[in-house]
Amino acid sequence: MDILRSDADCGESDIAKFYANKTILITGATGFMGKVLVEKLLRSCGDLNVIYLLIRTKKGVDPSVRKEQYFKCVIFSKLLEKNPGIVDKVRVVKGDLLEPDLGLSANDTNTLASNVEVVFHCAANVRFDQPLRPMVMMNVVGTLKVLRLAEKMSQLQALVHVSTSYCQCNESVLEERAYPAPQNPFSIIEMVETMDDAALAEITPKLLNGLPNTYAYSKALSEDLICRYNNKLPIIITRPSIVTAAIHEPLPGWIEGVNGPTGLMIGAARGVIRSMHCNPDYASTVIPVDKAINGMILCGYQRGKASQEKGNQQSGVEFCNLCISSKALMSWGDSIETGRRFFYETPLSFALWYPGGSIKKNYYHHLFCVIFFHYLPAYFIDFWLLVFGQKPFLLNVQRKVSMGLKLLQYYTTKEWEFRNERFQEMSSQLSLLDQDLFDTSVGQVNWETYISNYIIGMRTYILGESEATLPHARKVLRRLYILDWVSKVLFFSLSFWFLWTHLDGFVERGDAFIRSSLSTIYHERNSTLHV
Repeated sequence: MDILRSDADCGESDIAKFYANKTILITGATGFMGKVLVEKLLRSCGDLNVIYLLIRTKKGVDPSVRKEQYFKCVIFSKLLEKNPGIVDKVRVVKGDLLEPDLGLSANDTNTLASNVEVVFHCAANVRFDQPLRPMVMMNVVGTLKVLRLAEKMSQLQALVHVSTSYCQCNESVLEERAYPAPQNPFSIIEMVETMDDAALAEITPKLLNGLPNTYAYSKALSEDLICRYNNKLPIIITRPSIVTAAIHEPLPGWIEGVNGPTGLMIGAARGVIRSMHCNPDYASTVIPVDKAINGMILCGYQRGKASQEKGNQQSGVEFCNLCISSKALMSWGDSIETGRRFFYETPLSFALWYPGGSIKKNYYHHLFCVIFFHYLPAYFIDFWLLVFGQKPFLLNVQRKVSMGLKLLQYYTTKEWEFRNERFQEMSSQLSLLDQDLFDTSVGQVNWETYISNYIIGMRTYILGESEATLPHARKVLRRLYILDWVSKVLFFSLSFWFLWTHLDGFVERGDAFIRSSLSTIYHERNSTLHV
């Protein structure tokens, strides 16, 4: 099946019919999920009216130039080859979530308020290592500004807000409903705007209330803020789990950025990561980006259709967990082992050591391996780089790796149940055509094929290694394999030689210790008898 076919040629799609002639606003369109969303809407809902992209313009760069740069991304190539005029439906609006009133001009504000019918709010700071202030300002205050703009939209039928399944990590079961944030989001906004950095850093651990990072915390605040702000807006909050490479669309294995599992895969393939703290039996709570995006489009369709039927009389914020059921997921252990196997078939052209290592269920076992297989080799190699007049780098690499593993291990050593009844129900109500065009099926995924494509996509789209580099990469892998074995043989041989040559000394010292201990016991016993 040609997944990049013109979906307009496939009959009458209810979802495409809903989006026909619609004016859409997307925030976060330059991000990983945002690009896939734009591409999918243009390809599968080509009769839409206009898509406005709220994008921060670079200094001295005209919006038209920014738009041209945007469409140079490889995921748009086949779409533009078939329908180059489709770009005319996309308009770039200069804006920034960190600016007052989103940084919009009065003219742009009026245009959006008068015309936009569907909003996809995807923009967010998704880093796990950020302090509280930038997270709240982007993810919470930014959402508040989008809500204020949405209130002015006279034609609004649906606002799709992108959250995360990990917004309530303290809950072992996440239902498709509202959850209160640890604190009042408006109070936190006021606190962030008035307190200095030192005071915020000191109070942050108490505010998080057990949540693993400021990202999860900011998403919990954002959801609560939406529920408190205006329950008459037609809002649906979507909660994707860990979003990974595309399974089918726009290109199998397409991935952008090195967050989450992708960075872990690259580190392991380069031989830098030798140990990971993880429970191999827990489900790897991932969802391919195209299934998540199809779910978001479906949510916008369902929420908008309800708005049309009810005459904009809304009954509050709705929720949808865009997740794959645990029973249909691979475990972390199976995923990592499958990935390792495929990395041996399609290795990287550059690696510091032969890919190896393993996952550790016990934290102290993992810590021992980190010291001996991450840090000690890093110190050793950096020492010899200094000796030969080269700039040392591996220790810094390992520090970054350790920080990344520390952030990720929270999610690989705990188990959650993400309820997705609404997600499955919405999918089941679609026509067979829409189930095919906007595939959200989460029960049958060929994970081996997916991981294979994921690795090829990572090589191609992130590292820029084409298929032509594979013969050289396999040669490199064979050399590293030999070097790894030679190193192991030398290490164990030297260890054996050291123990053998010093065995007599160890025995003599052991005999002396035993004789001394027996003598002490004998004298103490005699002294006791004498008394």
